[in-house]
Amino acid sequence: MKQIVVISGKGGTGKTVITGAFASLAKKAVMADCDVDAADLHLLLQPDIKQRHEFRSGMVASIDKRICKECGECIAVCRFDAISQDFIIDPISCEGCAFCSYICPVQAIKMNESISGEWFISETRFGPMVHAKLGIAEENSGKLVALVRKQAKDIAERGNHDWIIIDGAPGIGCPVIASITNIDCALVVTEPTLSGLHDAIRVIDVTRHFGVAANLVINKFDLNIEMSEKIEEYCKKNNISLIGRIGFDKGVVESIIEGKTIMEYQDTKIKEDIIKIWEKLQD
Repeated sequence: MKQIVVISGKGGTGKTVITGAFASLAKKAVMADCDVDAADLHLLLQPDIKQRHEFRSGMVASIDKRICKECGECIAVCRFDAISQDFIIDPISCEGCAFCSYICPVQAIKMNESISGEWFISETRFGPMVHAKLGIAEENSGKLVALVRKQAKDIAERGNHDWIIIDGAPGIGCPVIASITNIDCALVVTEPTLSGLHDAIRVIDVTRHFGVAANLVINKFDLNIEMSEKIEEYCKKNNISLIGRIGFDKGVVESIIEGKTIMEYQDTKIKEDIIKIWEKLQD
């Protein structure tokens, strides 16, 4: 079983479109959407949810008004101004440090586990899929990504699948780090802009730090040929594996509107480009 993650230094590079295309090309694969802050792979794969689970992570304080003496010590020590003058705790402002519960002289403050989101096990037309949704302003995205990956791996092992294809998060934060650990290969998608190159370099540096093999793809390369050539030259000088270029195609937008992968939508040249990239990744 091999695990491939598709990541990018910034959002909007076409990462999910390519992941969806790989899902349609792979045989016996499990898909995992690890962009838990803004998951959108489901828009292409249209999963049928079979299991729904709560994701619990972090702690939030609550005050038992029956016990509280309203002495104000908790208000004085809270660095996040999460406790009002009416002794009501704002769950958004509360950071779960538990200092108020330790300082309360009558033990009126309790720490409760927070429901931070949901995760799902679904079926798609290409195989099983594990995905998740982190709640608004919730933390521990890396922990949720780790959970999604574990579930995907368990399903792949039980079903004797050959591939786990992961749609990773953009950037270099916790979700990305949780997505690339113990991966066989990372595919970094960039676009032909100066910021695209800058952000791709950052995420490639992260993959190298964790000892993960990274390959680069330039998406919509023909929108700025000059910049694409600069990216290629940079890859040659810095020993970065550039394994493909994908042209701009309006059909991508049309396929997204119809909820299809580009491989299912119509015959275009970029289909050939994506197939060649997929074949190189398998090698």
